[in-house]
Amino acid sequence: MDSTDNAVNVAVIYYSSTGTVFELAKAAATAAEKVGAEVRLRKVAELAPEEAIATHQGWSDHLAATQHIPLATLDDLDWADAVMLGSPTRFGLPAAQLKQFIDTSGPLWSQGRLVDKVGSSFTATATAHGGQESTILAMNNTFYHWGAVIVPPGYADAIQFEAGNPYGTSHVSHNGEIPPGTTELAAVEFQTRRVVEMTRRLRTRAL
Repeated sequence: MDSTDNAVNVAVIYYSSTGTVFELAKAAATAAEKVGAEVRLRKVAELAPEEAIATHQGWSDHLAATQHIPLATLDDLDWADAVMLGSPTRFGLPAAQLKQFIDTSGPLWSQGRLVDKVGSSFTATATAHGGQESTILAMNNTFYHWGAVIVPPGYADAIQFEAGNPYGTSHVSHNGEIPPGTTELAAVEFQTRRVVEMTRRLRTRAL
């Protein structure tokens, strides 16, 4: 971390196939910018074969619509003071695309360059009870190994009693038909503000 000032660098790194998690990631990036953080919104590389993507129009459309979003790199992790991970659930786990990127972080981990970063996670599922909490917990396992400080939203704001997930923002898309609504977007905004605030507190104590 740069100790010359109290600026906070936030990397929002996500995978989204049809755009649901992308909407949450965009909201997180915007919220971080609103409270003065430097932000990098980054997607991870798509691993699915073109023939699989072509079978789902929403998947193809989203891939084309987000070509302008840079791919996440290890430099983004090294640069960040706080890392927010977002992924849809795949059988109660994060998508393979995000996991593959996480697996490349070994060189930074072995040098201790991921220690004391702040981490937080968010997700979306196609159905209710589709693995939201287990997916967030699985993403947070990465932060344990990094030696990061996990910052969940908890029930630290009134919006959390509407959103109902203290682990991290989550949304039920009903197979991609329903985008995140005002409650989910407000929840991820609060989660992000909390991440930035807690990162600033940790940095101030380290100065």
